[in-house]
Amino acid sequence: VQLVESGGGLVQPGGSLTLSCVASGFTFRTYDMRWYRQAPGKERELVAQITPASSSTYYAGSVKDRFTISRDNAKNTLYLQMVSLKPEDTAVYYCKANGFDNWGQGTQVTVSS
Repeated sequence: VQLVESGGGLVQPGGSLTLSCVASGFTFRTYDMRWYRQAPGKERELVAQITPASSSTYYAGSVKDRFTISRDNAKNTLYLQMVSLKPEDTAVYYCKANGFDNWGQGTQVTVSS
C-alpha cells in the first residue's frame, strides 16, 4: 500500500487549496478513504471520509460546508477541496485507506497572512 499526498502550500485566510492523494498497492475502488490532519502539538484527527462509490461522505464539524472530499476510482486518486481556509486549518494532511495501517508522507497546509 502506497499513498502519496500533494497539493499543500501556504495560503491566506479565506483562500482555497485542493489536495490530491494517489493510491497504489490495493484495490482503491473497493475501500472507504479518509483524510486526516495533524496540527503541531495536537493529535491526528479525522477530517473527511468517502465510501467506495462516493455515495456517502462524512465531515468533521470544524470543516463541514468548507471542505469537499471526492475520488476518481479510474485514477486511484482521492481529493480534498478546501475553501474559506482558516488559520486553524494549518496542519499536515494525510490520506488513508480504511482497513490499512499505512500512511503517506502527508502534505503541509499553512493558512497565514
